[in-house]
Amino acid sequence: MSDSTFPNGFLWGGALAANQAEGGYREGGKGLTTVDMLPHGPHRMAVKLGLEKRFSLRDDEFYPSHDAIDFYHRYRDDIALMAEMGFTVFRTSIAWSRIYPNGDELMPNPEGIAFYRSLFEECRQYGIEPLVTLCHFDVPMHLVTEYGSWRSRKMVEFFTHYARTCFEAFDGLVKYWLTFNEINILLHSPFSGAGLVFEADENPEQVKYQAAHHELVASALATRIAHEVNPANQVGCMLAGGNFYPWSSKPEDVWAALEKDRENLFFIDVQARGAYPSYAARVFREKGVSIVMEPEDADILKHTVDFVSFSYYASRCASADMNDNNSSAANVVKSLTNPHVPRSDWGWGIDPLGLRITMNMMYDRYQKPLFLVENGLGAHDEFNAAGEIEDDYRISYLREHIRAMADAIADGVPVLGYTTWGCIDLVAASTGEMSKRYGFVYVDRDDQGNGTLARTRKKSFWWYKKVIASNGGDLG
Repeated sequence: MSDSTFPNGFLWGGALAANQAEGGYREGGKGLTTVDMLPHGPHRMAVKLGLEKRFSLRDDEFYPSHDAIDFYHRYRDDIALMAEMGFTVFRTSIAWSRIYPNGDELMPNPEGIAFYRSLFEECRQYGIEPLVTLCHFDVPMHLVTEYGSWRSRKMVEFFTHYARTCFEAFDGLVKYWLTFNEINILLHSPFSGAGLVFEADENPEQVKYQAAHHELVASALATRIAHEVNPANQVGCMLAGGNFYPWSSKPEDVWAALEKDRENLFFIDVQARGAYPSYAARVFREKGVSIVMEPEDADILKHTVDFVSFSYYASRCASADMNDNNSSAANVVKSLTNPHVPRSDWGWGIDPLGLRITMNMMYDRYQKPLFLVENGLGAHDEFNAAGEIEDDYRISYLREHIRAMADAIADGVPVLGYTTWGCIDLVAASTGEMSKRYGFVYVDRDDQGNGTLARTRKKSFWWYKKVIASNGGDLG
């Protein structure tokens, strides 16, 4: 691979989320969010899925997000580590409830504004471009209990008020913005995705798609506001990516895979194209969904994003005969296990070519620049006798995915940058574990919250530093 595969100015870095890294869950005036309700352990999935209502904390459970890796107090040291690797971009999120603790206040929390201003200034000091997600799986709990979260149209008003506050407060510090993280996860993990909890007598599909409509309207309005505040702002949508392969060449399996892809791409179809896709009418009809829209919504949705960002961990498999018994959850999206690809410690298929396939499909579909904002390997990391972590398995995973991304660029796909997921070990969103590690930097903390939080550079730290210095030319 030549040095010229990646364009000049290609952004290299890593990604975190406020709710998985910051901690300080009640410090600086911050309000409670949906993620603060997710316990570690057997109840976590039921709460995430909106099947078990949790609107208050319990004394007998451990909540990993409350302290996380203490990025709230350690961000200067952590950003220095990113700068040491040579990052030119750092993806993070703003905790909505640090800016508006309840979500419906008129005036923002000055301590929250000051924290993020300091964080972004720290990035700028090292020449690191912040890439900032406005809503990364954390809705203020007051909006859940008082309004039913995104099932309410009032959320559009609250979110756009919050978005405008951020665009104005951090103007000149942040120019790359994402509205909603992995917006399609709303369908698969409704409470963690969008603060939704279901009542016994309602059609969950109706609730989910009405909430999706509100998020899509809010995203389009936020995009318009960002461009009004500063025409140089670049706003992206964010998809939990990874194509579905047909389980076989049986036409029914091919159709099942296409339908599964559409289920996830539906959101981006609206955000990137500016209107509901033609297939949505049939899907809604079959699911018994009737979306309430305002007359102005069609015009609002025309405010499309500037680029399409996405996560890619694994490809997926679908068949006409899929059910809960024969499918595994990869990033909470149901998938059959593909016998043709190896699997990670957590059962996710490792498929670099799938990344190239996904990128080509997405650019063919949207004709907008792509930004790969999450890609990484969750694995068990152990210290060797010399006190080092030789995570060659992580280096191998990332190397092959960077090669696949380079192949997609050679195919003609424009890509703005690459941020690996969990560049510093953090709390895994799916399981709440610390032992599912992604980072180039080890954090001394276990699944029960014990440890010193000390940071240790892994072998992959030095490898990624070399990759960035060579603009992806040296992957050895």
